[in-house]
Amino acid sequence: MELIRVPALNDNYIWILADNQRQCIIVDPAEAEPVLEKIAQKHLIPVAILLTHHHNDHTGGVEEILSKFTTLPVFGSKETLNKGATKFVEEGDNIVINQFNFHVMSLSGHTTEHIGFYQAPYLFCGDTLFSAGCGRIFEGTPAQMYQSIQKIAALPDDTLICCAHEYTLSNLKFAHHIWPENEAIARYLQKITQMRDKHQPTVPTTLKTEKEINIFLQCDNQQLQNKLQINMKNPPLRAVFTLLRQLKDQY
Repeated sequence: MELIRVPALNDNYIWILADNQRQCIIVDPAEAEPVLEKIAQKHLIPVAILLTHHHNDHTGGVEEILSKFTTLPVFGSKETLNKGATKFVEEGDNIVINQFNFHVMSLSGHTTEHIGFYQAPYLFCGDTLFSAGCGRIFEGTPAQMYQSIQKIAALPDDTLICCAHEYTLSNLKFAHHIWPENEAIARYLQKITQMRDKHQPTVPTTLKTEKEINIFLQCDNQQLQNKLQINMKNPPLRAVFTLLRQLKDQY
């Protein structure tokens, strides 16, 4: 498989996954033009579009792509049915097309019916988990978002987190602000700063890396809890996550 990252809008990434027969799936096409250009450049044959949620910066290119590829199925949750989805999928479903076999995960929190698509080692998680951060909670609840992130954390460490935005540097600045003594975060902040100075992309990232530098995956860490001034023994981890997300919103 070949994973292709397509920059779009201000800080979006559209993902294309191609097999060895040049067939491909398109994930969260924010806009059509860069996708169509990349498909033509690499002589790819689209076989499906996958939508993680209904926001326009993930669905804006669907209509134009379908005008070029009129029989292309578009898989998404109920919230995307008015954004171009033609095939409704939900938690536990599998999307099997030739060499592609994606397991559908419910990842609610950012939106009510946000979903992810997993085919080892690739996880297309939309706006649920970012490198060094997580998505804002617009429609769901902190408890839902925490549970969704725990689902992701249970995947193999070599999972490639194919998130939809270039937010790594800002997320790391927040994490370093919260936990300046954390050497792994400090080192990664330095590395990512250098990469972004050169306009290099910072995703996909691995789940193993995220477990080391993403504070939203470390709510059980006693040192982090102390930094958050949570003095309770064995605090509810959802409460730790909720506080972190509130602090990030205010940062």
